[in-house]
Amino acid sequence: MTTFFIKTFGCRVNQVESQAILEQFLRSGAVPAEHFETADICVLNTCTVTHQADKDVEKQIRQILRRNPRARLVLTGCYAAAHASAIRAAFPQAEIVGKYELGKALFNTEDVCWTVSGHEGHSRAFIKIQDGCDCFCSYCIVPYARPDKRSKPLADVLQEIKTLEGKGFAEIVLTGINIGNYRCPQTVADLAALCENIAALPGRFRIRFSSIELQTVTDGVVRLMSARPDRFCNYFHLPLQAGCDKVLKDMNRHYDTAAYRARVADLRQHVPQIGIFADVIAGYPTETEADFEATVAFIREVNLAGLHVFSYSPRPGTPAAALKQLPPGEIKRRSETLRALDKELRAAFAASLAGTEQEVFVEEHKNGLPHGITSNFQPVVLENTAQAHGLVRAQITRAEGPLCFGRVLQK
Repeated sequence: MTTFFIKTFGCRVNQVESQAILEQFLRSGAVPAEHFETADICVLNTCTVTHQADKDVEKQIRQILRRNPRARLVLTGCYAAAHASAIRAAFPQAEIVGKYELGKALFNTEDVCWTVSGHEGHSRAFIKIQDGCDCFCSYCIVPYARPDKRSKPLADVLQEIKTLEGKGFAEIVLTGINIGNYRCPQTVADLAALCENIAALPGRFRIRFSSIELQTVTDGVVRLMSARPDRFCNYFHLPLQAGCDKVLKDMNRHYDTAAYRARVADLRQHVPQIGIFADVIAGYPTETEADFEATVAFIREVNLAGLHVFSYSPRPGTPAAALKQLPPGEIKRRSETLRALDKELRAAFAASLAGTEQEVFVEEHKNGLPHGITSNFQPVVLENTAQAHGLVRAQITRAEGPLCFGRVLQK
């Protein structure tokens, strides 16, 4: 009996793909190994978005080669795609397989990286609706690792949602490398059209969008979020990266601060209590101290709900990697400043929800109490019950730092 081990690095897309690979292994009769040391096949679904991601993958490769040298070692994902030549030189025992060749390489079947029927170890389910990016931001390696844009057929997305909802998943996240570029390969339906079809599905569940680029947020998507708050979370993760037009241009981002400011204002006008979070990069090579201060000021101005801070690291082969880099200490200082701002923003957003009524998705129970997130992505502890599950209505009673506390409302 074949045993297998899957290790996932990086983004939600990789996590969904690994879940799909796991399900295919199980269908083939293989059995999960408790540790990579005992597996017949080790699959590493890799990431290369940062230098640290590369190091993490390489560390795992070395451990497997040293402690389980007889295993079949399969590398897939962005690190494997972007650094194939270097991997073959450093780790000739490793087998590099593209995401869309995994089905044939492992199971003698077709593509296995799209559809899931659950999500191992998660209370929320994730659906991959899109893959690939051709934006070529100057710092980003992803378009080199995932250059081909693909989308899942609309009918397949709807069927996957029905399956997951039928299994009790009350929150489903639509994810992809650039989900705003979704186009059904059969009908050419865009993300808004997909959402119209999702809105018509029966059942009590809500949809959350993963990270979505500003320029792909259409009025149609916003209109549906406004019209169906029961179905679409009032939440967006809108990557910002910099709050300075000069740096945005250097990064080859496809908007400026005026466009970002306008879209945020429009979202707040049409979607009540929306939580807007953003990625931001600290220490891009051309970012001066004045540019950095402009970014901090802009983030305060638009009053985001929270940040995901990335310390810039050069990705070999990207235009930004050829620039003169800032001192590591300066990058660290700017990252720490932004992370402190993130804490401030999250605390302010939590405080703004005190006294409001929210729909909370219960993710887990800790210390005898349900913990969950609101539709606008605010963490909440429910204090008046130990039995809450799924989606519940709650009154937010108070906030302490970035955490809200609430009481489940009786039906």
